[in-house]
Order: sequence, then C-alpha cells, then structure tokens
Amino acid sequence: QVQLVESGGGLVQAGGSLRLSCAASGSTFGINGMGWYRQAPGKERELVATISSGCSTNYADSVKGRFTISRDNAKNTVYLQMSSLKPEGTAVFYCNAHRRACGRDYEYWGQGTQVAVSS
Repeated sequence: QVQLVESGGGLVQAGGSLRLSCAASGSTFGINGMGWYRQAPGKERELVATISSGCSTNYADSVKGRFTISRDNAKNTVYLQMSSLKPEGTAVFYCNAHRRACGRDYEYWGQGTQVAVSS
C-alpha cells in the first residue's frame, strides 16, 4: 500500500501563488507516474498535471504557463507550484500516484487539500 499526504492548500487572493506538496509513504518502490487532479464544487474531478518517473510533464490547457509540477524521487514527493491563481481555480486538489509491482498496476489517491482563491 502507498499513502499519499497532501499539504500546502489554503486561501489565496486572485493572482497569488501557492505550492502544494504530496509525500508518498509505504510501499513506494515501483511508483512511476504521479500527478495532481482537482475537483471544483459541483464539477467532476479533472487532470491538472502529471509527471513521469523520467520527469516528463503534462498539463491541462487551463494551467499551462501558470502551474509547474516537479518531483523529488529521493523524498518520494511531488510538488505543484501554482501562480496567477484565478477564482475559478477554487477546488480540492488531489495527489495521484501509479505504481507497478510484480506485473500489476496500482493507483493511489490522497485525501485532498483545499485551495480557495478569492476575487
């Protein structure tokens, strides 16, 4: 099992910045892709950004140029640096990780961290 714990959420004014962190613990051997998703009130969960074990990144069009995903494999931690935040970006942000072990694929989710952007 892998446990993902997010931190760094909070309330920020429009145009501001926040940095989210997600630390993985437990059976972290075999973790490859990690990422961030968000779910706004009344909406479905959506992809924000992903990063592979080789540090290839992918971003939703809505955050390109404003958000940066990175990871520290030694610390089993993934980060999301968010800048130029918009009020419509208010959402619960979830950390996601994929692990491959013994020929099987596993997916894990964190409990979420709230990001609120005031206008």
